[in-house]
Amino acid sequence: MKRAIQLAELAQNEGEVPVGCVIVCDDKIIAEGYNKREQNKNALHHAEIEAIDKACKYLGSWRLDNCDLYVTLEPCPMCAGAILNARIRRVYYGCRDERMGCCESRENFFKGQFDSNTEIYGGFSEERCKEIIKNFFKKLR
Repeated sequence: MKRAIQLAELAQNEGEVPVGCVIVCDDKIIAEGYNKREQNKNALHHAEIEAIDKACKYLGSWRLDNCDLYVTLEPCPMCAGAILNARIRRVYYGCRDERMGCCESRENFFKGQFDSNTEIYGGFSEERCKEIIKNFFKKLR
Protein backbone atom coordinates (compact mmCIF):
# COMPACT_ATOMS: atom_id res chain seq x y z
CA MET A 1 0.00 0.00 0.00
CA LYS A 2 2.96 2.27 0.56
CA ARG A 3 3.69 2.41 -3.20
CA ALA A 4 0.01 2.94 -4.03
CA ILE A 5 0.01 5.96 -1.69
CA GLN A 6 3.11 7.34 -3.42
CA LEU A 7 1.32 6.98 -6.76
CA ALA A 8 -1.76 8.74 -5.36
CA GLU A 9 0.47 11.64 -4.31
CA LEU A 10 1.98 11.72 -7.79
CA ALA A 11 -1.50 11.88 -9.30
CA GLN A 12 -2.37 14.73 -6.95
CA ASN A 13 0.76 16.65 -7.99
CA GLU A 14 -0.40 16.32 -11.60
CA GLY A 15 -3.88 17.67 -10.81
CA GLU A 16 -5.55 14.27 -10.89
CA VAL A 17 -7.88 12.79 -8.29
CA PRO A 18 -5.28 11.12 -6.03
CA VAL A 19 -5.75 7.39 -6.49
CA GLY A 20 -2.84 5.00 -6.84
CA CYS A 21 -2.79 1.27 -7.52
CA VAL A 22 -0.26 -1.56 -7.64
CA ILE A 23 -0.62 -5.19 -8.64
CA VAL A 24 1.50 -7.80 -6.91
CA CYS A 25 2.32 -11.31 -8.11
CA ASP A 26 4.63 -13.66 -6.20
CA ASP A 27 5.45 -10.89 -3.68
CA LYS A 28 6.66 -8.55 -6.46
CA ILE A 29 5.03 -5.42 -7.85
CA ILE A 30 4.43 -6.22 -11.51
CA ALA A 31 2.30 -3.22 -12.47
CA GLU A 32 1.20 0.13 -11.17
CA GLY A 33 -1.02 2.98 -12.17
CA TYR A 34 -2.58 6.21 -11.02
CA ASN A 35 -5.45 8.34 -12.24
CA LYS A 36 -4.73 10.05 -15.56
CA ARG A 37 -8.24 11.03 -16.65
CA GLU A 38 -7.53 14.75 -16.82
CA GLN A 39 -4.18 14.58 -18.60
CA ASN A 40 -5.35 11.92 -21.08
CA LYS A 41 -8.89 13.34 -21.42
CA ASN A 42 -10.25 9.82 -21.07
CA ALA A 43 -12.83 8.53 -18.56
CA LEU A 44 -11.25 5.05 -18.65
CA HIS A 45 -7.89 6.10 -17.24
CA HIS A 46 -8.45 5.14 -13.61
CA ALA A 47 -5.56 3.85 -11.51
CA GLU A 48 -6.88 0.28 -11.43
CA ILE A 49 -7.46 0.12 -15.19
CA GLU A 50 -3.95 1.43 -15.84
CA ALA A 51 -2.45 -1.19 -13.50
CA ILE A 52 -4.58 -4.08 -14.82
CA ASP A 53 -3.60 -3.24 -18.41
CA LYS A 54 0.10 -3.23 -17.51
CA ALA A 55 -0.19 -6.46 -15.49
CA CYS A 56 -1.88 -8.26 -18.40
CA LYS A 57 0.90 -7.14 -20.73
CA TYR A 58 3.57 -8.13 -18.22
CA LEU A 59 2.15 -11.62 -17.68
CA GLY A 60 0.97 -12.08 -21.26
CA SER A 61 -2.49 -13.05 -20.07
CA TRP A 62 -5.80 -11.48 -19.17
CA ARG A 63 -6.09 -13.87 -16.23
CA LEU A 64 -4.63 -12.28 -13.13
CA ASP A 65 -5.88 -14.95 -10.73
CA ASN A 66 -2.53 -15.18 -8.91
CA CYS A 67 -2.38 -11.44 -8.38
CA ASP A 68 -3.34 -9.06 -5.59
CA LEU A 69 -4.38 -5.46 -6.19
CA TYR A 70 -3.67 -2.62 -3.74
CA VAL A 71 -5.51 0.65 -4.29
CA THR A 72 -5.91 3.76 -2.16
CA LEU A 73 -9.65 4.22 -2.81
CA GLU A 74 -12.44 1.66 -3.00
CA PRO A 75 -12.96 0.69 -6.66
CA CYS A 76 -15.82 2.20 -8.68
CA PRO A 77 -18.22 0.13 -10.83
CA MET A 78 -15.94 0.20 -13.89
CA CYS A 79 -12.85 -0.82 -11.95
CA ALA A 80 -14.70 -3.45 -9.94
CA GLY A 81 -15.90 -4.93 -13.22
CA ALA A 82 -12.35 -4.98 -14.60
CA ILE A 83 -11.13 -6.65 -11.39
CA LEU A 84 -13.84 -9.30 -11.73
CA ASN A 85 -13.05 -9.91 -15.38
CA ALA A 86 -9.31 -10.17 -14.71
CA ARG A 87 -10.07 -12.65 -11.91
CA ILE A 88 -7.80 -10.86 -9.47
CA ARG A 89 -7.35 -12.96 -6.34
CA ARG A 90 -7.47 -10.28 -3.64
CA VAL A 91 -8.16 -6.55 -3.42
CA TYR A 92 -6.81 -4.39 -0.61
CA TYR A 93 -8.12 -0.84 -0.56
CA GLY A 94 -7.43 2.16 1.62
CA CYS A 95 -10.57 4.18 2.21
CA ARG A 96 -14.20 3.78 1.26
CA ASP A 97 -15.81 5.72 -1.56
CA GLU A 98 -19.31 6.50 -0.34
CA ARG A 99 -20.30 7.95 -3.72
CA MET A 100 -19.07 5.27 -6.16
CA GLY A 101 -17.54 2.39 -4.17
CA CYS A 102 -18.45 -1.11 -5.32
CA CYS A 103 -16.77 -3.27 -2.69
CA GLU A 104 -19.03 -2.29 0.18
CA SER A 105 -20.07 1.38 0.18
CA ARG A 106 -22.70 1.69 -2.59
CA GLU A 107 -22.69 -1.88 -3.90
CA ASN A 108 -20.68 -5.04 -3.48
CA PHE A 109 -19.89 -6.52 -6.88
CA PHE A 110 -17.91 -9.30 -5.21
CA LYS A 111 -20.70 -10.93 -3.21
CA GLY A 112 -23.67 -12.72 -4.69
CA GLN A 113 -24.63 -11.23 -8.03
CA PHE A 114 -21.48 -12.20 -9.93
CA ASP A 115 -19.45 -15.39 -9.88
CA SER A 116 -16.38 -14.15 -8.01
CA ASN A 117 -13.67 -15.66 -5.87
CA THR A 118 -12.04 -12.28 -5.31
CA GLU A 119 -11.41 -11.56 -1.65
CA ILE A 120 -11.90 -7.94 -0.56
CA TYR A 121 -10.14 -6.23 2.35
CA GLY A 122 -10.71 -2.57 3.18
CA GLY A 123 -9.20 -0.09 5.58
CA PHE A 124 -5.49 -0.43 4.76
CA SER A 125 -3.68 2.84 5.59
CA GLU A 126 -7.21 4.20 5.70
CA GLU A 127 -6.49 7.46 7.51
CA ARG A 128 -3.65 8.42 5.17
CA CYS A 129 -5.68 7.54 2.08
CA LYS A 130 -8.66 9.52 3.37
CA GLU A 131 -6.45 12.49 4.18
CA ILE A 132 -5.00 12.59 0.64
CA ILE A 133 -8.46 12.58 -0.98
CA LYS A 134 -9.91 15.08 1.49
CA ASN A 135 -7.03 17.52 1.07
CA PHE A 136 -7.20 17.31 -2.71
CA PHE A 137 -10.88 18.25 -2.84
CA LYS A 138 -10.45 20.90 -0.15
CA LYS A 139 -7.85 22.65 -2.35
CA LEU A 140 -10.21 22.55 -5.35
CA ARG A 141 -12.88 24.44 -3.45
